[in-house]
Amino acid sequence: MKGKVAFLFPGQGSQVVGMGKDLYEAFASAREVFSIADEVCGKQISRLCFEGPMEELTITKNLQPAITAVSLACLHVLRESGSSAEICAGHSLGEYAALASAGVLTDEDTLRLVSKRGQLMQREAEANPGGMVAVMGMGIEEVEVIVNEASQEGPLAVANHNTAEQIVITGAKQALAKATKLVKERGKKAIPLKVSGAWHSPL
Repeated sequence: MKGKVAFLFPGQGSQVVGMGKDLYEAFASAREVFSIADEVCGKQISRLCFEGPMEELTITKNLQPAITAVSLACLHVLRESGSSAEICAGHSLGEYAALASAGVLTDEDTLRLVSKRGQLMQREAEANPGGMVAVMGMGIEEVEVIVNEASQEGPLAVANHNTAEQIVITGAKQALAKATKLVKERGKKAIPLKVSGAWHSPL
C-alpha cells in the first residue's frame, strides 16, 4: 500500500545563502514566486536568497518572505512533478506556506502576510533584543531547571521541543548567556540559532 505524503515547511533558522537559486534557474513557476516576493516586499528578496550576505538575509523582515518564497517555489515544483500531499504543516513561520499549500491563501497573500509579520517582529526585536539557543543532549525536565535558574537574568522560556534531546530556548541575551554557561557546565551543547530575535518568548 502506498504511504501518505505530508509537506512540512521550515521556519526561521533554516536559511542558507543560495537557497532556491537552482529552482529559480530551472523552473518558470519558481521564478514567478520570486518575482511576486520581490514586488510585494519592495526589495530584491530573490537576490538576498541567492547571494546574501547572510547577515542581511537573517534580519527577520527579510528572512520571513525569503524562506516563504523558497517554500512556495518548492511547492510549485513538487506539484509540477506530480506530487501532492494529504497533510500540510509548518514549523512556526512555515505554517503560512502550509496554508498556501492547503489552498487557504494565494502565493501573493501569503507573501504579503509574512512580509508584514516580519516587519512587526523586526520592530519588536529591536525594542527587546534577544535570541534563541538549541540545547542538545538534555531532556525537557533538565532544560526547564536551567531555564528557571537563568531567568534570574531576564525573560527566558522553552520555545521548541523538537526531539527528546533537542530543545530550543528563547529570551533575553543575558538570560541566554547564563543558560548557555549552565548547559556547558553539564557537558552538553548549546548552539545559537541564526535568528534576529527571541521568537516564541515572553519578550
